[in-house]
Amino acid sequence: MARDSNATKARLLDAAFTEFATYGIAGARVDRIAETAQANKRLIYVYYGNKEQLFDAVLQRALATGSESVPFDADDLPGYAGAVFDHLVERPELMRLVLWKQLERPGSTDAETESYEGKIAAVRRAQEAGRIAAGVSAADVLTLVMGLSQAWFGAVGGPAAGAQGAGWAAERLAGHRAAVVESVRRITAPAPPAGGA
Repeated sequence: MARDSNATKARLLDAAFTEFATYGIAGARVDRIAETAQANKRLIYVYYGNKEQLFDAVLQRALATGSESVPFDADDLPGYAGAVFDHLVERPELMRLVLWKQLERPGSTDAETESYEGKIAAVRRAQEAGRIAAGVSAADVLTLVMGLSQAWFGAVGGPAAGAQGAGWAAERLAGHRAAVVESVRRITAPAPPAGGA
């Protein structure tokens, strides 16, 4: 029976995601990844090159999944912020992966840069059309939206910290989400026309 390399690659990426989110790049162990994926350790090197390249593949997959799950809409930044919040509620380990990336590999990857540049351009167009407040640069608007969306997950006691935060009650989650959405609405709402109607 022929091996299914796509299934093996997917298992390796899933196992590596968990390993890197838990231990970071330096603390992750290829042996544990292979064991969890029920794959030969040698296949990690065959498919991905080395541990750092495997991390890159995991991060790229996480970014692609996030973009597919939470499409960006510059005309509804409060809705986008709420959707990012929801995505992180479902995947608190994603924020841990991002935090490890920032600690061990500060700076942006080409994929991250490309993604942000496209979003910044969309925000700028919405500002020029008067749909978003224009008093703050498009890059700062996007940074604030993302920061607010992720704030609860990077905070002490948030779900990214582990089991204690992951058990937030539905009411508490709803309150945090509402605060994120309302904050983004306030910072992006265009000013009313002069002389108001």
